[in-house]
Amino acid sequence: MSLEIQQVTRYYGQQKALDNVSFSLKKGELAGFLGPNGAGKTTLMKIITGFLPPSEGEILINGIPMQIDSVELKREIGYLPENNPLYNDLYVAEYLDTAARFYRLRNIREKVREMIGLTGLEPEQHKKIGALSKGYRQRVGLAQALIHQPSVLILDEPTSGLDPNQVEEIRNLITGISEEKTVLLSSHILREIETICNRVVIINKGRVVADSDISELRDISLIQSQQVFAEFDRQVSSTAFSAIEGIHEFRQEGKGWLFTAIPGKDLRPALFRFAVDSRLTLLTLTERRQDLEDIFQQLTKG
Repeated sequence: MSLEIQQVTRYYGQQKALDNVSFSLKKGELAGFLGPNGAGKTTLMKIITGFLPPSEGEILINGIPMQIDSVELKREIGYLPENNPLYNDLYVAEYLDTAARFYRLRNIREKVREMIGLTGLEPEQHKKIGALSKGYRQRVGLAQALIHQPSVLILDEPTSGLDPNQVEEIRNLITGISEEKTVLLSSHILREIETICNRVVIINKGRVVADSDISELRDISLIQSQQVFAEFDRQVSSTAFSAIEGIHEFRQEGKGWLFTAIPGKDLRPALFRFAVDSRLTLLTLTERRQDLEDIFQQLTKG
């Protein structure tokens, strides 16, 4: 079970939407796919799922090249698009039955029951889709994407518009599913990617600008300057900080101060000495590491 994108380029007329994009995912990887609007995410997902051909390069599913007419290979892909188009006048089980027949599956009733159980649709299975909440509609979309047991799953904004409880339920569902599949999840909710994904791919202006495990990406310092948050037991005049060696800039943040160091400097010893010399008690002294939002903005702005 694998997904390989090899030097994929896509033109729309003279406009280059994707520029030599390459990365690969294997079984058990849940990868976040990030990029600003217009970066090429939707175009690449359409190419992966066989809706669009690449202008150059190729997509391999389990080592086999994808073609527009690769009907059998498309069976290995499950796709939940962002707008999740559903037939509102069909009942849940009826819709999943129809989806199963599109794939010419055997034991359709058994498959439908399995998907209803897997996605937690039991309480709503006898309702029409149009009567379901947004959370349950997303579950129906996931069920149809999974009913043919694909090895690769493409999810586009699967928790968009859900309330916090529904978001948690769908995240848990996706995490469980990903253990046996290759999953590419596109989302604008960076905290979601940071929470459930073990890998992240970021594209900007059609090019891959980051491809790394989440844990490794957190260790990358793109700013190349340390940031330290300090909170003291009493109010301190900002003019006092000018004497601290190594500070590039600082600003008040809540009840404390956020200090940015001159590149290559560690501010923590200097701030500790400052507190001792000023007879202050340090309530907090922590190095602030960049989160995914910081890294995303630095890679995609400008």
